[in-house]
Amino acid sequence: MGDPRHTVLVVDDEESFVAALAVGLEREGFSVEIAHDGEEALSKFRSTDPDLILLDLMLPKVSGIDVCRTIRATSAVPIIMVTAKGTETDTVVGLEVGADDYVTKPYRMAEVVARMRAVLRRVSVGDGTSRMAGGLPDDRPVESVSVGDVTLDFGRHEVTVRDQEVRLPLKEFELLEILILNAGRVMTRDSLIDSVWGTDYVGDTKTLDVHIKRLRARIEEDPSRPHHITTIRGVGYRFEEPKKN
Repeated sequence: MGDPRHTVLVVDDEESFVAALAVGLEREGFSVEIAHDGEEALSKFRSTDPDLILLDLMLPKVSGIDVCRTIRATSAVPIIMVTAKGTETDTVVGLEVGADDYVTKPYRMAEVVARMRAVLRRVSVGDGTSRMAGGLPDDRPVESVSVGDVTLDFGRHEVTVRDQEVRLPLKEFELLEILILNAGRVMTRDSLIDSVWGTDYVGDTKTLDVHIKRLRARIEEDPSRPHHITTIRGVGYRFEEPKKN
């Protein structure tokens, strides 16, 4: 038997648009569930347990932002936010409340399918191995890695900071994984984007910046003066190793 069909929950109130999208996604091998407003989206999420959510920002009853925030409180299911062209502020807010990525209407079917498949490929890699270039020297499976007061448990998909468990959505976990496995090394912006969002990613670097901001808010004692994840201007970011006494 082949791989089971992935279920995607499409949340959008434009019925004609959703109908065409559902047909296209089913032709690409997805099983599609549909919700037309925020309340229905939360109900369908609980009843269908989708593998991925394609979530429109502007929804009746409950906004896409609030739907994303509510789901993120209990689940790390990948969420791709769909935004209208020119809504940059809303896009950033969507990323800040937990969306993994975004696409802008009108989009090409090939683009959104590529994004979805890239996310699902990363989710399926849950075997505790290093998943990027420049990871562990021989790519051996590892159970956990600690740098200073931050520990990543790959098998459990858990992060502990200063002896407190911190919940991270998938993208933030993957980003922290890359940074911490390369502690002390500068990771360029392009390499981080390629590793977390895939080499076929066609968005801008705003997504990376927002995820770094969210990570700092979760793991830094003072996010305005980060000492774990530092910015190397014009290059990228580095996870700092503890200073030796």
